[in-house]
Amino acid sequence: MLYEMHMHTPLCKHARGEPGEYASVAEQRGLAGIVVTCHNPTNDGWSPDVRMSLAEFDQYVAMVENARQEWMGRVDIRLGMESDYIPGMEPWLETLHRMAEFHHVLGSVHPHLEDYRDRFYTGDFAAYVATYFDHIAMAAETGLFDTIAHPDLVKRVSPDQWDPTRAMGSICLSLDRIARAGTAMELNTSGLNAECGEVYPNKPMLGEMLKRNIPVVLGADAHDPGRVAADFENALDILSSVGYTHINIFLDRQRREIPIANVRNQLQKI
Repeated sequence: MLYEMHMHTPLCKHARGEPGEYASVAEQRGLAGIVVTCHNPTNDGWSPDVRMSLAEFDQYVAMVENARQEWMGRVDIRLGMESDYIPGMEPWLETLHRMAEFHHVLGSVHPHLEDYRDRFYTGDFAAYVATYFDHIAMAAETGLFDTIAHPDLVKRVSPDQWDPTRAMGSICLSLDRIARAGTAMELNTSGLNAECGEVYPNKPMLGEMLKRNIPVVLGADAHDPGRVAADFENALDILSSVGYTHINIFLDRQRREIPIANVRNQLQKI
């Protein structure tokens, strides 16, 4: 029952490949399906260069549905969304998430975006880190999201200044709140190709998540078909090393738990 839970389309302006191309790789990798989670449209001009426009939303839904029909019986293709969050976006996101039948909604805070930096960065990186972790907790507390995506993405902003030990206080306060909200969190393998050279989040943070019984969803954040399920074997090793025994998927916005041992047996190399 393994799915790729985080992938994109060309509508976000920084990905390539149609959903069917992603499904083809998923089939080769032995996955049951994919959930397409492209970057959400906004109604206020927030970072328009990295997302579909509202006028393209119906095209997005149709694109995924056409691929679902084409691949039916081979790879299960579902509609999802990766929605940006900052405080104040809640009314729009409540509206947006009712505009289609989504199967998995990721909540994302993108601290490297110019719009986010302009609003929240004051020149103090440690304070910026604390703000970021406060915002991912706030996202979970809204109840708008199934999973919090790439949950230490702030280390991408300034890898030279990133100090996970110093940030652990903010991290743990955030995780306490996310655990109370009952929101899942993502292990995102795309960080292995970034300057930080490690998954999002890092192992110490995963360990703190486990202590709080926070469910983990596995995603490669694929912006290219070749990235579907990329580095999943490495991610499973990391999860096992900190004590996780299961990962999770969302279908119909309902969480389903899968033993890591089963996932290992399902994955195929290509």
